[in-house]
Amino acid sequence: MLLIMTREPEQQIGVGTQDAFQRLWTPHRMAYIQGENKPTGPGAGDGCPFCTIPEKSDEDGLVIARGSHVYAVLNLYPYNGGHLMVVPFRHVADYTELDGRETMELAEFTKAAMVALRTASGAHGFNIGMNQGTVAGAGIAAHLHQHVVPRWGGDTNFMPVVGHTKVLPQLLADTRRMLAEAWPGV
Repeated sequence: MLLIMTREPEQQIGVGTQDAFQRLWTPHRMAYIQGENKPTGPGAGDGCPFCTIPEKSDEDGLVIARGSHVYAVLNLYPYNGGHLMVVPFRHVADYTELDGRETMELAEFTKAAMVALRTASGAHGFNIGMNQGTVAGAGIAAHLHQHVVPRWGGDTNFMPVVGHTKVLPQLLADTRRMLAEAWPGV
C-alpha cells in the first residue's frame, strides 16, 4: 500500500505539546491491546482463534499451509512482514503435551517456513520461538503456537526504536499468497 501525502498535515489543537513529529495512527492494534479474539478460558470451545482458523478458507484464515497435525498461519499482529506461526490443530497449551507426530510435523513446518520466507522475501535470519504461559509473554497461552519471524539486516530501524511504530510494507492477504506459493512441496 502506497501512502501519498497530498497536503500538509493537519494540526490538532488540544492534543499535547506541538512538536515536529508526524503521527502514524494504527487503530487496528486496539483489538490486540484490548484482547479481542482472545480465548475466554482454557478449553478448545472457549473462543480459541487457533481452533476456529482451520474452519475458514486459507484466504480468510490467513493460512499458508496445512499438514496432518499442524498448520502455518500469518500473525494478525506481526513483529515484521511475513511473521507467521506454526500451530497444532489439537488444542494444547504446553509443548510437552504434543505427541511425537505433532512434534515432528511442527519441526518440519518450521523448516518449511524458513525456506518459504527465504524464497519469497530473501529473509537474512529468523527469530523462532514459543512463549509458554501468560507470564512468559504468550498472547494466547491456552493454545500452543510457535513464532517464525523473518529478519533482515537493518530491519530494526528508527521507526520501532524512536517512533514505537512498525512499518509493514505489504498487506497480510498478499503476504499469505506469496508465502503459500513459496511453501516447499506446493
